Amino acid sequence: MGEIHESGEDYLEAILILQKKNGAARAVDVARQLHVSKPSVSRAMSVLEENGYVTVGDTSFLQLTEKGKAQATETYSRHVLLTKFLMKITGVSEEQAEDNACRIEHDIDADVKKGIENWMQQNA
Repeated sequence: MGEIHESGEDYLEAILILQKKNGAARAVDVARQLHVSKPSVSRAMSVLEENGYVTVGDTSFLQLTEKGKAQATETYSRHVLLTKFLMKITGVSEEQAEDNACRIEHDIDADVKKGIENWMQQNA
């Protein structure tokens, strides 16, 4: 899988979350979810489409390709894991844990993620 920037991961994750919640994702929904402008979403979708992560058809709906869905699912799973982990070890609110997880999820090494998963299984 090619290198993808942090913001690209955020866009893919937002599309995945919106599709799970609403059954579909539109650029305007992604803009609202990420608190960015619609032109920012359009630029990001062009780059993500060029790199094979999304398809932007004639409709206003955004579709993840298999490659895009795999990347979005991986990012989302790190997000969920880190949110739960931070809540458990620090006692902070879900909102605060989620805010921090968003910042950490892009930079965590695979072996650190695996260690957190193991710790969570042992301390559930």
